[in-house]
Amino acid sequence: MVIGKLQDADIREASGLARSYRQDNVLWTINDNGADELVHAINPRGARLGEFDLKKSKNVDWEDLASFTLDDKPYLLVADIGDNEAKYESRTLYVVKEPQAKKKDQEKVDWQIGFRYPDGPRDAEAAAVDIENQRVLVLSKRDIPPVLYELPLRPDGDDTLTATRLGAITSLPRPSRQDVEFAPKTKNWYWQPVGMDISDDNLAAVILTYPAVYYYKRLPGQDWLDALNAQPQRVSIGNFRNAEAIAFGDRRRTVIVTGESRHSPVLAIDFNEDSTE
Repeated sequence: MVIGKLQDADIREASGLARSYRQDNVLWTINDNGADELVHAINPRGARLGEFDLKKSKNVDWEDLASFTLDDKPYLLVADIGDNEAKYESRTLYVVKEPQAKKKDQEKVDWQIGFRYPDGPRDAEAAAVDIENQRVLVLSKRDIPPVLYELPLRPDGDDTLTATRLGAITSLPRPSRQDVEFAPKTKNWYWQPVGMDISDDNLAAVILTYPAVYYYKRLPGQDWLDALNAQPQRVSIGNFRNAEAIAFGDRRRTVIVTGESRHSPVLAIDFNEDSTE
């Protein structure tokens, strides 16, 4: 259901979305255009609430945003993980204490995680924090099937890490050879994951592809690799070609989606409803 639109014209390519753990009815979003290091605050209907400039970071290709609480303090994680041409030897995750949503502000990175993949450069647009296991999960975009990697949330030292390859995620749709061949012409990459989030109780996750949201439940003690390879609920988002940002809007059942265009619509999906396909 469309509940609003992005009202701030400066949010041109919303590639990540995260729910605030500090203020009710606040979401954070980022652009992936590489032009600035701004993190924007909006309400669930897309109205502008403010922004902050993330000092000591660099927006090479910001692609996702996550929120979490650590030692009773709320944080945001900015994932600079895009790599369309698979040319970057390393990528960076930036972590910052979540501020109040203000008209204009500046914040400094609290820590960053530089990393490389064990099997060479990868393009990715989906990252989430598994707070129970103190790790960051990154899901590759162009591998068929996509591959899940992990990194420690709070690593020791500043050395560039090598991510751990956890395994393939086979629960998402798999394209035919013809689908892949014709995708550059049809502009239809329906199988590629472009966003991910984990609920704050760590018992549900969502993965966004261009045409749909996939919702997963996790049993207590179950590893996320197994949970994400189980059969998900699927909800179509219809004719929304540029959808690339997703976040839980509450503890586990409501999901917010928006996309990479000026004044993009904001969708709310309620997984309490029988709206799956």
